[in-house]
Amino acid sequence: MLSNPEDFAALQGQGSVRSNPLLVVRIRRTDLEETRFGLSTGRKLGGAVVRNRIRRRLREALRVMAPSFQPGWDVLIIARQPAIAADYQALTEALHNLLRRGGVFGGRTVT
Repeated sequence: MLSNPEDFAALQGQGSVRSNPLLVVRIRRTDLEETRFGLSTGRKLGGAVVRNRIRRRLREALRVMAPSFQPGWDVLIIARQPAIAADYQALTEALHNLLRRGGVFGGRTVT
């Protein structure tokens, strides 16, 4: 997982953005041998219980998709307000589509 403030700042400055109504994804290519993820759930989404529920759902979706990831990406996933009411299936599909469009699964590469 991404944890250093420098990593988050690099994604803000150099990363490309993909979005849909549920999520925003910032993606940046790295030279590392692993793909790292960061999750952002702002206080606008609600209380701690709500934010933690969204983070748990996103982590589980990432765990299931992990074998398909190409190495060498930093990804920041930002939850939007409609993600609160979305069920797990909708959240997983939205995340999968954004990561595929960003090139994390393969195909087109983002710089």
